[in-house]
Amino acid sequence: MSISAPTEKGISIGVITPPALETPIQEALKLFPSFTAEMYICSDEADVIPAVKKVKQQMEVLLFSEYRSYKRAMEQGELQTPAHYVPLMGTGLYRALFRLKNRYGLERLSVDSVPENYVRHILKELEPETPTELTPHPSSSRTSVEEIVQFHCQLQQRHPGTIALTGLSAVAASLRQADIPHEWVTPTRQDLVVVLERALLSTQTRRNKESQIVVGLIGTDHFQRVSEGMRSEHELQRMELDLHRIMLDYVKQLDGHLTKLGGGEYLFFTTRGVFERETRGYKYIPLLQDARHHLGISLSIGIGFGRTATDAGNHARLALRQSREFGGNICFIVREDRSVLGPVEISHPIVYELSITDAHILEEAQKAGMSAAYMTKLMAQMTRYDKTDYTAHELASVLGVTVRSAHRILLQWMDASLVEIVGEEKVSSKGRPRQIYRLSFLTRDS
Repeated sequence: MSISAPTEKGISIGVITPPALETPIQEALKLFPSFTAEMYICSDEADVIPAVKKVKQQMEVLLFSEYRSYKRAMEQGELQTPAHYVPLMGTGLYRALFRLKNRYGLERLSVDSVPENYVRHILKELEPETPTELTPHPSSSRTSVEEIVQFHCQLQQRHPGTIALTGLSAVAASLRQADIPHEWVTPTRQDLVVVLERALLSTQTRRNKESQIVVGLIGTDHFQRVSEGMRSEHELQRMELDLHRIMLDYVKQLDGHLTKLGGGEYLFFTTRGVFERETRGYKYIPLLQDARHHLGISLSIGIGFGRTATDAGNHARLALRQSREFGGNICFIVREDRSVLGPVEISHPIVYELSITDAHILEEAQKAGMSAAYMTKLMAQMTRYDKTDYTAHELASVLGVTVRSAHRILLQWMDASLVEIVGEEKVSSKGRPRQIYRLSFLTRDS
């Protein structure tokens, strides 16, 4: 059994899983920035109960990737902590049966650890050419893996052509070694997201945060330029009224309160529970699209969380500044611990610290003309994609500048030893190869 350390502050969740499911669960957890996850990797079933005993006092909620492990812990009275398991009855089961149909056909199946009625229901939808003969194994948490494997092997020997369908990683591994045709039912991203949502809603921290006050600041990008571009005062007032109406409609969805501050800025209040639901877990802000589509203007939004109203307001101002430095038409969130979450409208939010703390790097970056906006964009890009090597064309796209400007910037950074050339990229048979630059200052700070 191995344990990986948590990566950020939040609601603590302990995940008990076999090694093969570690990566997909970690990918799904990226969609839930409120969670701080510790992965308890149990290569053997004997590791499950010791892991539960170790983790239950430290975690606010537990997640079992397999029902068998959850059932065993529950029967031994080890689940005083709220606990959930990933049910094998959703899109993962449909995917497994679809694969079996394409590879082997569905004439005869032996099944364990998967609800028989759900298998039959999906088989009806798949409409196999011949009726499927289904033989379920009445396994329980006390049934050994060896007994389940023996059931599949014996059935395959008596009826050649029988395909095994299992919901257990240990059974799948044994069937693979025995060269028995099989399919392991693994949860899809959708299955994992559903159970993680349930786990989140069951935590006391989440219930406490439901009513926490959230402060939002909305700023019109380049407001002075937009105002000066209006042909008359009447046209400017109409634009402001239309913008105010769009914002009122959006804040109404949040059950919030909106106040106009002047200078193209607005302030709103709502609660964290409503905000998380309406943004689909910090992933979507329709206000940004509505303002651009209907009025042709872009907005910067800063959201502040805090333990007090003062903290939330200060964090909202920091988040708004971050959105403007990122180029506008975007939303960032600054949380209680001053970590930054965003951009909100992308499907997989990125989380990173508010600033680089290495004083030497900051000093060198400032000498090389690296602005806070550039540094923020590069840090966010690296955090999300774990990438430090870029061509000038890629860097231009990230920073929002021309390729010529990107070359000029890279020369400055090379002179300051912030960037080094690590290779070349051949783009075509006739074109000149593009140099690949490594942003070494990011590596040094991480």
